[in-house]
Formats: sequence, structure tokens, C-alpha cells
Amino acid sequence: MATERFNIAESADVVVIGGGVIGLSVARALAHKGVGKVVIIERGQLGKEASFAAAGMLAPQAEANEADDFFKLCCRSRDLYPTFASELFAETGIDIELDQTGTLYCAFSEHDQQEIERRYDWQQQAGLLVEQLTAQEALELEPNIAANLRGALKFPADIQVENRRLLLALIAANQKLGVKSYTETTVDSLEVRRGRIAGFNTSRGFLSARNVVIASGAWTSFIKTENASLQISIEPVRGQMVCYQTEPAIARHVIYSPRGYIVPRRDGRLLAGSTTEEVGFMKAVTEAGLQLIRANAHEIAPALSKLAPVDSWAGLRPRAIDELPVLGKASETEGLFFATGHYRNGILLAPLTGELIADLIADNVLTWELQTFTPDRFQAVGVN
Repeated sequence: MATERFNIAESADVVVIGGGVIGLSVARALAHKGVGKVVIIERGQLGKEASFAAAGMLAPQAEANEADDFFKLCCRSRDLYPTFASELFAETGIDIELDQTGTLYCAFSEHDQQEIERRYDWQQQAGLLVEQLTAQEALELEPNIAANLRGALKFPADIQVENRRLLLALIAANQKLGVKSYTETTVDSLEVRRGRIAGFNTSRGFLSARNVVIASGAWTSFIKTENASLQISIEPVRGQMVCYQTEPAIARHVIYSPRGYIVPRRDGRLLAGSTTEEVGFMKAVTEAGLQLIRANAHEIAPALSKLAPVDSWAGLRPRAIDELPVLGKASETEGLFFATGHYRNGILLAPLTGELIADLIADNVLTWELQTFTPDRFQAVGVN
């Protein structure tokens, strides 16, 4: 069947390029703002790339080494999730399974113990919610943690969401709000006229747009423009995942070690991850990757060594040069905005990213987050 072409007269008030969790969240927030016609353009299927492959952890405290601006950004977005989940349920009837049991961070060696003590000290001094547990206290919470546990931290505010249900909810919310989506559509180049975005060329033809939000994740660098200053270099970083089916459940909390993590789901699945691999766009599962993930998961919960994985997959995380998200407007081009480069934190940062970009486009609200993570922080980088 031939691909439906854009009508030559067709236009949109805002086009979001990319239909992952970030693009979907931005489009929903824009539709709530009443900005006019909002369109999503997705190169594949909505929500089937990095967002689909994620583990759904909302755990900035477990992963942070200091209270920098990125940490503050992540905590602010995490804290939006209870309201975000409630709103999505009201809009769609889909429960995104926000689990607020909390996160444990475990130490299995002297080096691990020193690491969690450092993390506890700075977070306690910063007034953050964190608890230091003895090995016995942690084992009382999670009896399947390995017996050689030395100690643990508990982060009650670090929670998790079922990312695939989140994506279903966002897709449904956008449909109900009248957001039009075009899938299996590649964007080749942006068109800028007299310093303002005019639209872009796609595999369906040209689409006129007053505003464009680039939320295309690992594929951001493929979108060409005559102005090199508008190019943001984003590279793919592969992450592999393993899934077990556990009955009875092996864990209630998200459980980290410095080497891996396990994430329990309500339906008895347990996810284990992950790898960080610079292999270009090779979105493949490898035996070496699976062995590493399983070894790290078995270190946390030896009972998993008796189970065979029921599934595995890989995704491509979008990483900017400085490993920080790219948020806000391109100062040299009116109507061009970025919401990309979220790397390992796309699910976590989705509600806040949507809110920030929608407020910027609809009301010209320029927050400290948009000033800090602006695309203007990069020098011009051409596309190879």
C-alpha cells in the first residue's frame, strides 16, 4: 500500500519529531495548552524504541554522586510522577503501575560499602530522604538478597513505573486530545526561511509548521539543515535487558548494586540490566551482554541463578556529548526547539520535559532548566 502523502497545503502549529516517551509527553502537554494543531512524526512505531526497552526506574538518588543541576532536574521530574500517573489514568483509564515501594542500593564488598557511605553522607547533609540499613535490616526487607551483603541504603522517594503501560497511556491521551500521528515517516531536513522554521521534508513530502520540536532521540543527528549551528550531535548507546518470570516474587523493591539492578513488576516479571555499549545502531542482543547482566543480577539475588530468562531485548539510548539532555529553543532560528539527548533518563524526565517545552512554546516561559540545558551550549557540529 502506498504511503499517504501530505497534502501540499497541510500545515501544523507544532510538529513533534519523535514518538517516544519524550515526544509523546511534549505533544500531550502542548495539546493541553491549546496551542492549535499538534502533529507527531515518528520514523517507526510510536513508543517502540528506547522508551520501550527501558526498565522504568525513577531513581535519581540511587544514581547520583552529587546534587548538581542535572540531579535537581531529575528529582523534580520524579516528584511529578504521582500527579502525572493520576492525570493519565483520568484521561485514559490506563494504570501506569507507579510503584512507590522504594529502592535499595546494596554493598557486597568493602569498596561498595565505602561508596554507599559517601552517598549517604552527602544526601543526608543535603536534607534528602535516605536511610542507612545494616545487612540484617536490608535482608528483613528483601530476604532474597545475597547473604554476603554488607549494608544498604534505602531511598523511599526513588520509585518505578511500568514504562510500556506509560507509553500506552501517552499514546491514548494524545489520540483523545486530537494529536495527529504519522508513523513510518522519516524526516530528511528542516527548512528555515529568514531565520524562522518553515517546515520540513519527509518521506511523505513537505509539511509546513510554525514550530518544530526535535525529540527524535538517537536519530536526532540524521535531521539535516543548511545551518550547521542547528545540528545537535546525539549518538546511540546500546543497553541490553533480561527478563525473568518469578513466582513467587523474588523482590519487592528496585534493588541496585554498583554493577547492575533488578526491577520487579506486578505481574511477576523481574527485569535485570543493563549494558552500556558504543556499537552504533546495532540494536541486537548478544550472548556476552546477557551473561554480564545475569551475573550482576545473580550477585544481587542468587535465587535468580535457578531461573532461565523468559525474554531479552536491547534499546538505543540517545547520548549528547556531555551526557546531559538538550532542552529548549535554538536561539538562531525562531520556532525550533529541542527535547532530546535524555540518555538513560528518558522515562524519568518525561513529565518535566513535556511541561517545560509546552510552557516555553505556549507562554514563552524560560526556566532555569531550559537555560542550563539549552542547545546553545554546543558549538556547531556537522553531520557526518
